[in-house]
Amino acid sequence: MSKQETTLVTGGSAGIGRAICEALLAQGRHVVNLDYKLPDWNHAKLVSFQADLTDEATTRGRAAQVASEFDVTALVNNAGATRPGTTDTQSVADLDYVVALTLRATMLLTQAFLPTLRASGHGRIVNMASRAALGKSERIAYSAAKAGLVGMTRTMAMELGGDGITVNAVAPGPIATELFRNSNPEGAPRTQKIIDSIVVKRIGTPEDVARAALFFLSPDNGFVTGQVLYVCGGTTLGLAPV
Repeated sequence: MSKQETTLVTGGSAGIGRAICEALLAQGRHVVNLDYKLPDWNHAKLVSFQADLTDEATTRGRAAQVASEFDVTALVNNAGATRPGTTDTQSVADLDYVVALTLRATMLLTQAFLPTLRASGHGRIVNMASRAALGKSERIAYSAAKAGLVGMTRTMAMELGGDGITVNAVAPGPIATELFRNSNPEGAPRTQKIIDSIVVKRIGTPEDVARAALFFLSPDNGFVTGQVLYVCGGTTLGLAPV
């Protein structure tokens, strides 16, 4: 019996990852979630595995397990971590952690699922970059890793396009996740300052990002690859190249 065609999402238990999972499930797709913690929600077509994606052996092991049970024809490399720090204060340990989660895990998971991505004839990869790739204070490790992910996205797109695989990146700006709200409470002057800096005058939602990911994940969307879509409310205007 053939295995179930599936989309794999990393970091799907909460925040943007959860919104992407829920949007895919609403379309009737089967979804596998890899996250360091299991979700507190469920769905008949969702399977979740706990995994520390900063650990190479664990990442390889979980990828092999998923590949043995499912045909992964779409991959969303969403898991990430900020680990704030300045040029003066950022630790090597934090840099290694962010790079392992953002870049190494993306490479390992992509390699693990290339056979089924190729075999499908319409493989889709979406990498979660960030507006911070253009530069953001106190995010030296995070911004460097996300900028690296953009470069990885473009190179993968060049190498895999002939196999029918598209590779694109979504780059969110300020998004109202639990992590954001913890640092920027509603009604606080700091939060209002952020809102005032956004062209559309509101914080983005995880669903805003999920809709962008769905555009890239559509099997019918085979002529857009190697691109970065900023979901930022206009905060990159004047910064991002055209």
